[in-house]
Amino acid sequence: MPDTLYDWGLAVAAAMMTVSFLVIVWRIITGPNSLDRLVGMDGFVAAFQCALATYICWSLDTTVVNAMLVIALLGFISTVAVTRFRRRDNQ
Repeated sequence: MPDTLYDWGLAVAAAMMTVSFLVIVWRIITGPNSLDRLVGMDGFVAAFQCALATYICWSLDTTVVNAMLVIALLGFISTVAVTRFRRRDNQ
């Protein structure tokens, strides 16, 4: 694959992730209840992992893989913890 096509593909992926970050942040800020904000935070963690994967593809540096693993585990654990102890918003 030519380098220019590869770079363009990564640029398109980065642009789409930028738009998704903006939509996710909007959902976190304007979410009508805490569950919408929790789903937004899950989306943010997933989008951040995708951004790190795109960075790995762009720089060909695999030292970030450990950070991706930690972020994935912390995102999962935090989601389970919050949903376990969540109460309704009107209580």
